[in-house]
Amino acid sequence: MSPLEAVAPPSSTRPHLRTAQGGALMAMAAMSSVQLGLALSVPLFAQLGAVGTAGLRLAWAGLLMLVLIRPRPRDFAGRDLLACALLGLVTAGMVLLFMLSAARIPLGTASALEFLGPLAVSLLRPGGGRRRWAASAAVGVVLLTEPWHGGIDPAGLGFALGAAACWAGYILLTQRVGDRVTGLKGLAVSLPVAGVIAALVAAPSELGHATWPLVLVMLGLAALSTVLPFSLEFLALRRLTAGAFGTLMSLEPAIALVMGILVLGQIPGPAPAVGVILVVIAGAGATRTGGRETAEATETVEAEAEAEAETDAEAVPERDVREPALCA
Repeated sequence: MSPLEAVAPPSSTRPHLRTAQGGALMAMAAMSSVQLGLALSVPLFAQLGAVGTAGLRLAWAGLLMLVLIRPRPRDFAGRDLLACALLGLVTAGMVLLFMLSAARIPLGTASALEFLGPLAVSLLRPGGGRRRWAASAAVGVVLLTEPWHGGIDPAGLGFALGAAACWAGYILLTQRVGDRVTGLKGLAVSLPVAGVIAALVAAPSELGHATWPLVLVMLGLAALSTVLPFSLEFLALRRLTAGAFGTLMSLEPAIALVMGILVLGQIPGPAPAVGVILVVIAGAGATRTGGRETAEATETVEAEAEAEAETDAEAVPERDVREPALCA
């Protein structure tokens, strides 16, 4: 048993966390942790650069997950291990490409373009109601970020769209790995892969400026803004559909806006205020309709079938013993 699993309370004491509402709470906690980590990372960009900061953070996060979870090869089937590696690849791409886009175009514009990834996941999933929440979230994100206030650099636009594609792949692969791999072991493989890729990208130009104090600071930021939120997202996607999770992620710009008001004193205009209302409504709707009832019902049926099979298997030796005794 890993240290993270050992400290978790029994599932019977937290039944509410198994529902769609529990998944939504985990997702919101993850987004808050990410935004706090980004705020604390900004002063480091001048010393490490955006790519160097992201690369060192992912490298530390991967090492932390290996130490805390301790995955073993026998815990994975071949295809599951490949899915974990692919998840690590899109995770590295999502983080690095977004940092590169934010260095070339306004952050609001980059955020709005990156959200096209989870929005596409929501729109391509079946269900008209889910599309309604996705449309509401899309309008809210545009009003929040006000992309028309900034210019578009072609390279920045391409990086942002690449980050959007990686985010869509991250949502789908995280749900697949979370469904097939026990606990957080899938994340304990994907994050080290992401860390290696990010470190290789950042090492030639950025990591040479790192000092030991910066390395230790990045260790703390890795735990706060990568290990904690990615673990929460991993667990949330076991309780929410991929479409509902993608829609719920639209709350992240709203959380960033609220932190700007409380920490930085940035008061939003009328358009961002309306955007907050729209994304909150979309998030509430996604939470209410996004539970994975079908998957949970399937798991219940499979568990009952396995219990019946175990009961039958235990009963067979008893009949074998009694029959010779009757013949005697």
